[in-house]
Order: sequence, then structure tokens, then C-alpha cells
Amino acid sequence: MRVLVAGGAGYIGSVVTAALLADGHEVTVLDDLSTGHADAVPEGATLAEVSLHDSAPVLAEARPEAVLHFAAKSLVGVSQQRPEEYWNTNVSGTFALLEAMRAADCRRIVFSSTAATYGEPDQVPIREDAPTRPTNTYGASKLAVDHMLTSYAVAHGFAAVSLRYFNVAGAAYGLGERHTTETHLIPIALQVAAGRRESLTVHGEDYPTPDGTCIRDYVHVADLSDAHLLALPAPAAGEHRIYNLGNGTGFSVQEVVEAAREVTGHPIPVTVGERRAGDPAQLVASSDRIRAELGWTPEHTDLVGIVRDAWKVAQAR
Repeated sequence: MRVLVAGGAGYIGSVVTAALLADGHEVTVLDDLSTGHADAVPEGATLAEVSLHDSAPVLAEARPEAVLHFAAKSLVGVSQQRPEEYWNTNVSGTFALLEAMRAADCRRIVFSSTAATYGEPDQVPIREDAPTRPTNTYGASKLAVDHMLTSYAVAHGFAAVSLRYFNVAGAAYGLGERHTTETHLIPIALQVAAGRRESLTVHGEDYPTPDGTCIRDYVHVADLSDAHLLALPAPAAGEHRIYNLGNGTGFSVQEVVEAAREVTGHPIPVTVGERRAGDPAQLVASSDRIRAELGWTPEHTDLVGIVRDAWKVAQAR
């Protein structure tokens, strides 16, 4: 199949691109490299260095049969400070991509959404029928795209899937996280172990959890990649499916720190800071629906193993 991967020079997009190539697909990567890296694009894929807004000529030439869409701005804090960037890239850019797909008669898409669309949940684990009440512009912009996909499926016969998840971690195909501004817990812990930071800040240790620190969902990037490949052929024309992806239990901040200490052999000093406004005690997604409908079974659920994979790639880099 001819597949276009929007955002294929980023962390998740590059891993999925590698998986598609290994599966025998012909892949074009569309990425403006504003946060992605050209050297992360796997050999065998064609890179088009353009933005979502300028995607029409690329789709016209590549004539993809399906699109996997990862391209987005994704820093929650920045989305509150500069919301215009998030509406412009995540929503306006996706609109341009969908119109380019229509012009190229490509109507199959898997969208990398986010569990941030749910906001602060009433129940955990979070199911797909939970209310969507995003608490930041990032989550709101992703939810707007989800609504856009529903309307394009109904009106224009798109076959669409939105995958919602929290934290992606680990590494695959020699590819791992590499952000200019790092906000994710596992890579920050590994940066401390590598001597690039002095310590790690834990925001609050008095939550109603077993060890007092927040519990979050972590999905290995290889399992996430498998979910995208399973989702690609799943929907029929006119259908928009939404699936959550998660490990079902979650890990606390303290458990992540201990796993990083075990893997790296570094003490990883911790500073306890104040709680961050709006940080729920526990965020875990239920993935029962995609397990039942598509047979998705995550294989990399051990926290130490997830951290070890990330550490190996970080050391190699």
C-alpha cells in the first residue's frame, strides 16, 4: 500500500514509518522538521519537507492510498500561552491535509489523537464514551480534529480512526524520544542519569495514591505502532472509529524514577515541588474496545523493560 505519514520525522511517526516499511508498504513522509529530525526518517521512505498547509502537491504526486497523521504541536503549557499556533497547525493544518486527501481521492486516515481530549475524568480507567472536556488548548485542538473526521466520514466517505493515548515511551528500530524541549518524565529521568540535568522535579507527593505521586498511563512505542497498523484497514468508508490505547493500570512517578534508577545504576536525585494546577491524581486509559475489535495486545508492558529500551537508544545517540 502507498502510505503518507504526516509527522514521520518525529518520535512516534518515525517508528511507525519503520514498521510500515518492514511490512512492505511504500512510504512518503511529510514533515516540516520544526520539531522532527531528518535523520530519524528511516531509509527507504521518501521525505517531503513541507508543512500540513502545503501538503496538496505532495499528495497529488505520491497518490497515497492511506494517511497516518502524527503532525502536531503538542506542548500543553505552550498551548495555553500561544493558542494561535495550536489552532493554526493542529486544526487549520489538518483541514488543509484532509482537503488535499479529497483532491487526491485518498480517504483512509488514522489520526494520532490524545487522551487529553477527556480532561479530568470522572472515572478511571477512561473509556471512549467518557465526556470530552479538555482543560487545555492542545487537547481542545485534537478534539476539534476528531469532530472534523466524523463530519468528513459522513459527508465525504472517509474511513477514519482516532487513537487516543497518554504517555508513549520506550524505543524501537533504534528510534527513541528526542525533543528540543523535553517535558516527558522518562526521558527527563534518563537525562539526569546521563549527566545532562542535575535532578528531576516531582510535582507533588501528597496525592491519594499508594506512594503519594501521580499515576499515569505509559504505552510502549512499539505497541503503539502495532495499534496504528491494525487500525489502518479497520474502518469502512463513512465510518470514524475512536479507540483508547493504554496499559490498563498505569505507573506512579515514583515507580518510573525507581525503574530509571534500576536500569541506569544512577541515583537520579529528586526534588519535590508544588503540585501543578489541574494535575489529576490518576490518568489511565481503558483499551478494552481496541483489544476486542482489532485484537490489539500490547507486548511491552513491563516498566523496567520500557525504560531499558529508551536508555539503550539514548546511550547510542
